[in-house]
Amino acid sequence: MKRQLILEDGTIFIGEAFGSDSEKTGEVVFNTGMTGYQEILSDPSYCGQIVTLTYPLVGNYGINRDDFESINPAISGFVVKEAADFPSNWRSGMSLDEFFKGKNIPGISGIDTRKLTRIIRHYGTLKGAICSIDKNAAEVLQQLKATVLPTDQVKRVSAKTAYPSPGRGKRVVLVDFGMKHGILRELNDRDCDVIVVPYNVTAREILSLNPDGIMLSNGPGNPKDVGEAIEMIRDIQGKVPMFGICLGHQLFALANGADTEKMKFGHRGSNHPVKDLKSGKIALTSQNHGYTVQAASVGRTNLEVTHIALNDGTVEGLRHKQFPAFTVQYHPEASPGPVDANYLFDEFLTMIETAKTEGEVTCQNVQI
Repeated sequence: MKRQLILEDGTIFIGEAFGSDSEKTGEVVFNTGMTGYQEILSDPSYCGQIVTLTYPLVGNYGINRDDFESINPAISGFVVKEAADFPSNWRSGMSLDEFFKGKNIPGISGIDTRKLTRIIRHYGTLKGAICSIDKNAAEVLQQLKATVLPTDQVKRVSAKTAYPSPGRGKRVVLVDFGMKHGILRELNDRDCDVIVVPYNVTAREILSLNPDGIMLSNGPGNPKDVGEAIEMIRDIQGKVPMFGICLGHQLFALANGADTEKMKFGHRGSNHPVKDLKSGKIALTSQNHGYTVQAASVGRTNLEVTHIALNDGTVEGLRHKQFPAFTVQYHPEASPGPVDANYLFDEFLTMIETAKTEGEVTCQNVQI
């Protein structure tokens, strides 16, 4: 069955339909990863987006029970060059087509994804619609141009209520802006006692949980649309050590007076080189973001840039000059992607321990 992908600039791609018969609109983006399609399609940071994979063959090892980054994918559609009909892997439980049918997500294959990627790189991310070949393209294009993309993505993918993921180590409150399960997995591997809380949690509610540290997760959309979180970060920083990833990094920057801006087509892939400015070391990182912290705006804050992207010089890491808090734009949990930056979770726990020790010394001095 034929299906079409229509872009707001008038470009039309005609390909083969797979997955759900539903018709969806969204921001069309591309990911350059060569593997990890299951983690990509289940990453909540893609909420409302139509995701294009540049690697030509997708679905060859099927869908398994273990590699999800969320239970219910939030993407609007999936675009590939070729979707494997008969996956071959001992862990495979179903094909890409079967999975998308069950999750009501449309896919389109057999199009020139190289051409599509070049269009996005030239014009920037564009609105797009996946629809039946029978739909009048001119009418769809008119509707598409009038479509206003949603701004409530974080609300849609965040946890609705707090829940625990118990451990016997440090108590970490994980603020869920669209959390990848990989973050929770890394904290659990270190025996952290994790409490996951919704995006609109208040500083008072967090402090009532007596945390040793706070993790600000990744998530979708424009950080400026999440004003509640910016206020929470301002109220709580300096009281508890903090580590932010991706959207959490951007929110932390805004809370401290820096600014963010939308990128032309973003960073989405698993081989982005990042330089640690202190050590000079280069790490290959997994990334998925369409917004960035403006480098020039950091100078008027109490923050310092710790990491930069080698491809375009954008800000990839921040640290507070006074408080125990640091953030990175990339994904140290790396699903999919390399594990070069995995050590940051250990640095977070070390920072917690250091802050706790220094706090006890301070209290003892006050009592004396």
